Amino acid sequence: MSGTHATSALAEEPSATAGIEETINGVFEPVSDVANDIVFATIPMFGTEVPWIVLWLVVAAVTFSVYFKFLQVRRMRLAFDVVRGRYTSDRDPGEVSHFRALTAALSGTVGLGNIAGVAVAVTIGGAGATFWMILCGFLGMATKFVECTLGVKYREVHADGTVSGGPMHYLRRGLVDRFGRKGAIPGRVLAFGAALLILVFGIAGGNMFQSNQTFAQLRSVTGGDDGLLGGSGAALLVGGIMAGLVALVIIGGIKSISRVTSRLVPLMAFVYVAACLTVIAVNLPQVPAAFGEILSGAFAPEGVAGGAIGALIVGFQRALFSNEAGIGSAPIAHAAVKTRHPVTEGLVAMLEPFVDTVVVCTMTALTIVIAQTPSWQQARDAVAAGGDSPEGVTLTSDAFATVLPWFPVVLSVAVALFAFSTVLSWAYYGQKAWNYLFGLGPVRGAAYKVVVCGFIVLGAVLTLDAVVSFMDAMMFVLAFLNIIGLYLLAPVVKRELADFMAKLSSGELKRTDREKVDVTD
Repeated sequence: MSGTHATSALAEEPSATAGIEETINGVFEPVSDVANDIVFATIPMFGTEVPWIVLWLVVAAVTFSVYFKFLQVRRMRLAFDVVRGRYTSDRDPGEVSHFRALTAALSGTVGLGNIAGVAVAVTIGGAGATFWMILCGFLGMATKFVECTLGVKYREVHADGTVSGGPMHYLRRGLVDRFGRKGAIPGRVLAFGAALLILVFGIAGGNMFQSNQTFAQLRSVTGGDDGLLGGSGAALLVGGIMAGLVALVIIGGIKSISRVTSRLVPLMAFVYVAACLTVIAVNLPQVPAAFGEILSGAFAPEGVAGGAIGALIVGFQRALFSNEAGIGSAPIAHAAVKTRHPVTEGLVAMLEPFVDTVVVCTMTALTIVIAQTPSWQQARDAVAAGGDSPEGVTLTSDAFATVLPWFPVVLSVAVALFAFSTVLSWAYYGQKAWNYLFGLGPVRGAAYKVVVCGFIVLGAVLTLDAVVSFMDAMMFVLAFLNIIGLYLLAPVVKRELADFMAKLSSGELKRTDREKVDVTD
């Protein structure tokens, strides 16, 4: 997730807006403090403190992995086949292909968290946090499978061919489907809560933070306060341009968004991973020692954040905050896929934590650990001495600069593109929640787009720490509601999986290349 837990490096607002920001933060700060105290409250375990929401998400990931017999290992090849279109047709109901649905969802998760948040994780939790990050990403694949299968199964296909899906739909319809009338009221309550939280974050959460970070990075690489974007009106200009570009894309709905993300996400990932591999290749002799540090740090009795348990907590927390497994946001994008078999998109969705966490986050961590920059060592010493968390983007940028001195400029562009793609996804998620709560219609749709774009501009101009912090907490309230529904509906997903695999086994459903598929379950 490209959210506020990724980094706290926000743009400094022009002095003219300081009074406005102070007033808004003053109103929100008490509410934000209470929300964060509840949502991110910790539980003492093994001599350290564990946020209960992290435990909630990790237990769900482990439970679903076991319940589906580690599907993420046994069906990985099948997932790659599905994303290549081997089991679906353009004539199937839906709006976009499996690949485009995957990139649309990835655009909401791959972002600043992968760049800055991972740097903070390996600073606080040590190199060993990387091991636990990978493990958590692997387990989260099962959670994504469950929620995105449900997203397709209980989606609504409208008369014009557009699709609406997500937790607000599968919580309401799914609980009635499984429990009859007894599930109606709980389903409506959970669905309303999910829709409201998605809408709030879609309008005033992630998009504000992303536009603020984009302006901060652009101002930094253009000379800071004395540069091209140092003037008091620069933030308003950048925010306005970003809002205009977002408006142009979201007007076309998921088809337009997926056209952009299907090109943008692979390009961003390729450039970023290629840069990581370049740093690793130049430091090839240090690779074995780096892997040794990662493994030993994962199980070391002592460390910066409380030894092995501290590294585990930090690694799991970073992975969960990054890939959003269990949050309930990704099923909205995946629900738009063209398919007649819900399980196919569940399998594709498994690849999301794999790409986001196992690949991109791990590449960032390896680059930092292998580069061993002085700034990283100093940041670790500062944290060990009880200092504040470091600025993650700077640590990542310094690691790249050891081999590619010019790459911080490219990284700034990447940050802007990551932020833009994240805003696109969350604008779409918020639109679907808005439609669920207020209904369809051109006037309602236009009103939503105006509000979203207004908050993008506002985010570039004002920091609003308390507001964004409150929205971040609300995202994990959504995770709490969503996972309750996933537990209750997991048997439905299991039946869907058994039905799909039976069709493969019987030959009713064939691969386009007619290769044999292992259907043992």
